[in-house]
Amino acid sequence: MVNITACIFDLDGVIVDTAGYHFAAWKEMAKRWNIELTHAENEKLKGVSRVDSLKHILALGNINLGDDEINHYCTLKNDHYLSLIASMDESELLPNVKALLKELSDIGIKIGLGSASKNAPLIIKKTGIEHYFQAVISGSDVTNGKPHPETFSKGADNLGVLPESTIVFEDSQKGITAAKRGGFYAIGIGSPLDLKEADIVIPGFENLTFDGIVSQLNATLNK
Repeated sequence: MVNITACIFDLDGVIVDTAGYHFAAWKEMAKRWNIELTHAENEKLKGVSRVDSLKHILALGNINLGDDEINHYCTLKNDHYLSLIASMDESELLPNVKALLKELSDIGIKIGLGSASKNAPLIIKKTGIEHYFQAVISGSDVTNGKPHPETFSKGADNLGVLPESTIVFEDSQKGITAAKRGGFYAIGIGSPLDLKEADIVIPGFENLTFDGIVSQLNATLNK
């Protein structure tokens, strides 16, 4: 039986679905170099830092830029992205997320956020859930992005909990790998085919409670 004292959530694709906004902003950016960013290539950007995402796109067109240029275009992309999310509110939360956060808070489970997005603090504020989080680790707070475990390890340290008593919720393979490397329980959000390293995979939080999630985790670990 697992003894869970904390949960750390990724942001994009787990709490909110901002993937469409990111895709639109990167797609527009890629056009500068006559690169057509497909949905398949965009999937590879999940859980990846802004700089590494741009480098991936540039590699599609065999384009090399210096660090100053890369930082410049990353800023332009982020400005475009921020304009797209300017009207975000609580309605953009994925189903049952707020109810689960409230349940965790009510029963004394510590809650953290671990996201590659440097805009994570802004997004949880715009969607009205920032008060649930006792630790927020964004891309601005780490040296090593996912699949390195630093994001989640720093979150656990800030919460004052151990990885072996913490569940990480992630929708990307890089995020799942980061959680497992850090010694956390990893629950995937999405398809089992895409998240093979996860301890269990659920489609989302709809119709699920914390006890229900832990029961699924126990059932799988005890097989």
